[in-house]
Amino acid sequence: MRPYRRPVAPTWWLSNRAYFLFIVRELTSVFIAAYLVLFLLLLHNIAVGREAYEAYLRFLATPGLLVFHVLALAAALFHTVTWFNLLPNIMVVRYGENRAPAIIIAGVNYVAWIAVSIFIAWIVLSR
Repeated sequence: MRPYRRPVAPTWWLSNRAYFLFIVRELTSVFIAAYLVLFLLLLHNIAVGREAYEAYLRFLATPGLLVFHVLALAAALFHTVTWFNLLPNIMVVRYGENRAPAIIIAGVNYVAWIAVSIFIAWIVLSR
């Protein structure tokens, strides 16, 4: 005799806001993976030569890929923000008998993210 399995609709994740945000967060990885493929193709075209690199840059400047880059940025930002907001639930930091407040755990990560972003922007823009 097989155990009973409750039937689940394919749209189960649309019934609850938390489930919906969870699935959206997981789907952001598709944009990140596609962006990584574009980046790896860029590296390949750099290795092939100047003409291939310039042709690839023209390809990246097409309207469809510009929209994709904006969507990938939005997906990356959503993924990062939701991850940093989850960190206090995952990472327990104790000092003595007390637990560090959630705002401090998330805040430290946000500050580090902003600092690294500013540093990278400074490197890129100082050329």
